[in-house]
Amino acid sequence: MRARPQALTVTEAAAQRIRALLAKRGKPAVGIRVGVRARGCSGLSYALEYADEKGKFDEVVEDKGVTVLIDPKAVMFILGSEMDYVEEKLQSGFTFRNPNEKGRCGCGESFHV
Repeated sequence: MRARPQALTVTEAAAQRIRALLAKRGKPAVGIRVGVRARGCSGLSYALEYADEKGKFDEVVEDKGVTVLIDPKAVMFILGSEMDYVEEKLQSGFTFRNPNEKGRCGCGESFHV
């Protein structure tokens, strides 16, 4: 029986940023929770928050020394995605390379599958 592929992979840059955020938080956290919200002109946007505890149905991804919990309602939208952290001159933040995306809005704030 083949092992199921991980729902999400994390780049080294994203793992470093997650570790830094958790260290600066000032209180313990299980990790970071990734979800999707209805928002923007294309319908969905990624949402990140600190995870104080594992939810009953959260998908748990442990990659490069960090724990990322995926909201169960988001798994089908981000399955197979890569989470990265990018720093550019005018902006920085987490980005997702998502094979399920069928399109993005012009401003890059939202996507649809």
